[in-house]
Amino acid sequence: MIHLYDTAAREKRAFEPADPGRITMYVCGPTVYGRAHIGNMRPAVVFDTLARLIRHSYGEDSLVYARNVTDVDDKIMAAADAEGVPTSVITERYERFYLEDTGALGVRPPTIAPHATAEIAPMIAMIEALIDKGHAYAAEGHVLFDVASDLDYGALSRRDREAMLAGARVEVAPYKKAPGDFVLWKPSAEGQVGWDSPWGRGRPGWHIECSAMIRRHLGETIDIHGGGIDLVFPHHENEAAQSRCAHGGKPLARYWLHNGFVDFGAEKMSKSLGNVVTPEELLGAGHKGEVLRLALLSAHYRSPLPWTEALIQQSKATLDRWYRAKLLLEGHGTEFPEPQTDFLETLGDDLNTPAAIAKINAGLDGVLHLFGAPGRMESPAAAAAISAAKLLGLLQQTGEQWFRGDGDARIDGLVEARTAAKKARDFAEADRIRDELKAEGILLEDGPQGTTWRRA
Repeated sequence: MIHLYDTAAREKRAFEPADPGRITMYVCGPTVYGRAHIGNMRPAVVFDTLARLIRHSYGEDSLVYARNVTDVDDKIMAAADAEGVPTSVITERYERFYLEDTGALGVRPPTIAPHATAEIAPMIAMIEALIDKGHAYAAEGHVLFDVASDLDYGALSRRDREAMLAGARVEVAPYKKAPGDFVLWKPSAEGQVGWDSPWGRGRPGWHIECSAMIRRHLGETIDIHGGGIDLVFPHHENEAAQSRCAHGGKPLARYWLHNGFVDFGAEKMSKSLGNVVTPEELLGAGHKGEVLRLALLSAHYRSPLPWTEALIQQSKATLDRWYRAKLLLEGHGTEFPEPQTDFLETLGDDLNTPAAIAKINAGLDGVLHLFGAPGRMESPAAAAAISAAKLLGLLQQTGEQWFRGDGDARIDGLVEARTAAKKARDFAEADRIRDELKAEGILLEDGPQGTTWRRA
């Protein structure tokens, strides 16, 4: 049984999908105007992990997972103007980069990846329905949601209206009935991207995009809606309100899940603050995608995650240890069974990845001391721990592939460096290199003709 912390209920609830044969999950995806940073990767990795758990528990074809692409936005238009290119050049470039980055971190593609620009007709239809039901109004080429018309507005974020308005960045405009009313449709100036509508040429507001795409691809009420904690208000609050009002009071989602920020120890990573590091930079520095994935899973998804070099190095050391165990088991012809029940219960407890990682470590403790030992070995717990790590999207390579790294040339270079250190009588450095290689499963053999190496 999976239990998930529901932001709307403010408690952990047993996950009971409306239809176990068709579980629906929607996660707010990227706005493609610039390179994603590592903080943007956290929801991608977290909800990919949840998707893996759901499919393991309910069947591979049980989940319909949608992650949208916002490809119409003022920031996109500004980036296009700065380069003097059509907006499609910007969006196609950065969507490609986003998919490359998420793919490097082991994130599987969602079932559906709806693009806002391909969903304008459903958005207009939902806006018309909201106007007809008295929840929205047209004014000076805009259409706005009438917050006062929804008595349940604020139920998700648990804020009263005055507090929400005080904490929100709202546009004060003469065409609004109230400052908190939010835009469903806005006019486009000449030369700006736009579409014809009953209210004139324009483009959708951000919030209506998700509601319309959810209804079209998943239904009026979905099982899980996910995203970063910063989306609770106003984005998800506004989504919930407009969908509820358009659908006769039906809730948009049965479970709301939100991940915490990735930060540098103080503030969340943000392009506007300039305190970001990108997957591109981290991968370019030689960090493997699985290392970054494990680092993102090392803290509970609802907790803040301080991003440090120590976190990356610890994640690499953990994966090296796991891959040594996998290499050992592979060398003994071990078959890998399903993850053990206690691991699945731990991971199913609100996606408790730190506790799940601890169980994998415990499962492998009993075999690592046998590394390089001859003969057959049986260790069901260790074999199941390998399968558990794979369920987290880790250990996707063979042990041989992992430790080959950048190729044999790197190992040859380290062996040569050790030989040079020995000649210089720097035995501490020689021992350090030997120990580093041993930790990777590389055994050195010194002989009359020099030093050779082999994989254990």
